Amino acid sequence: MIKKVLLFSLLAIFSFAQTKFSDPQPTFDNPRKVVYSLYVGDLETVNHTIGSMYNILKEYPSESLKIVVVAYGKGLRVLKKDYDANTLNRVKSLMEYDVEFVACKNTMETMKWTEKDFIDGISYTQAGIVEVIEKQQEGYIGITAY
Repeated sequence: MIKKVLLFSLLAIFSFAQTKFSDPQPTFDNPRKVVYSLYVGDLETVNHTIGSMYNILKEYPSESLKIVVVAYGKGLRVLKKDYDANTLNRVKSLMEYDVEFVACKNTMETMKWTEKDFIDGISYTQAGIVEVIEKQQEGYIGITAY
């Protein structure tokens, strides 16, 4: 019985533990900035990566976080209208939380895809990898799809 009470108490403590943010604290004027490199298109990796975005969104107040996802190479397929419907719904849900999705035009040209092949609401850049580099120069923390 004592073990159950102790276990319950520990679970309660850890359930209500909040993340301690490093200084300077994230704010509207100084948000945490994250850029994801999405260059793989396999469903398991993509959904795991999307799940990590949801985890970040749960921890930070929305006004103190900026997430950009740059899709290039095989990862660009994720933003096509004919990709997995459930995953596309998750992408659209993230867009409602102001997660920005950026498509690589170089990959589009190589694959003979046009903007009409992609979901609404995304933006475009000529070279996806260059966009990632520039975001990191602007202070974004780089995360690779895993």
